Amino acid sequence: MPSMLLLGLLLASSLMAASAGDLSQDFFLTGVGGQILDNGQLLMLSLDNTTGGSGFESMNTYLFGRFDMDIKLVPGNSAGTVTTFYLSSQGSHHDEIDFEFLGNLSGDPYTVHTNVFSQGIGGREMQFQLWFDPTLDFHTYTFIWNSEQIIFMVDNIPIREFKNRESEGLSYPNKQPMTIYSSLWDGEEWATRGGAIKTNWTEAPFKTFYKNFNGNACLVSSSGVSSCDSKTSTSSLSWQSQQLNSKSRRYLRWVQKHYMIYNYCTDHKRFSNGFPRECRRSKSH
Repeated sequence: MPSMLLLGLLLASSLMAASAGDLSQDFFLTGVGGQILDNGQLLMLSLDNTTGGSGFESMNTYLFGRFDMDIKLVPGNSAGTVTTFYLSSQGSHHDEIDFEFLGNLSGDPYTVHTNVFSQGIGGREMQFQLWFDPTLDFHTYTFIWNSEQIIFMVDNIPIREFKNRESEGLSYPNKQPMTIYSSLWDGEEWATRGGAIKTNWTEAPFKTFYKNFNGNACLVSSSGVSSCDSKTSTSSLSWQSQQLNSKSRRYLRWVQKHYMIYNYCTDHKRFSNGFPRECRRSKSH
């Protein structure tokens, strides 16, 4: 990669800002084994073969926003484990925007699995391997979700863009408020190399850590009213119209050229009778 582009990537990473708020004010724990530590500054999820996995859920629901979370993934032999960070509504026709981190044998790279559901229909998977070890330190994982597109980012570097193509008759998640979820669970039947590598429970308990959540978003009340309906300053809502500029698109192309390992839009075996319509427009989809 050209040295100037590398410098730009590093600068972009260093500019990522996330709040240092109390996670207990934004989330509650689910399952068994999770803990909120350091006066709310750190959240830990754990997994073992006796109590199962753990997770957390946001106290608020949202309709559009920018969501940043610093995550440090399970180190060592994490094969079979799945760490998730995602937005989802409820019901059989739910919407969902996913980050899933698929563990691997010690020393092998994690797989970052992304997906988008709209009206209960998913199948829009793209997978990546990271250009760093995500278990050594915290890195920032981001969703930007507005009425025009969804952008997946790692350390402020875009890895995927999913465009709204409702004008072409394609569905897009823009009507159902969503909640933030995260979990650490055992996915050994499919997660690591299609289930070929099983979970080594002698390595348990497996642990994932979270901090610095920043949710700059439109809150939706229990009555269905969005806080963005009020006539307040929009200076903090720049994500509402955010799109990738030319520099960001160079980063996106770099990531997809060197680190993308699966794109549903190029899976000829899966779509032998023809690719989904959105695939004909953009490989970054």
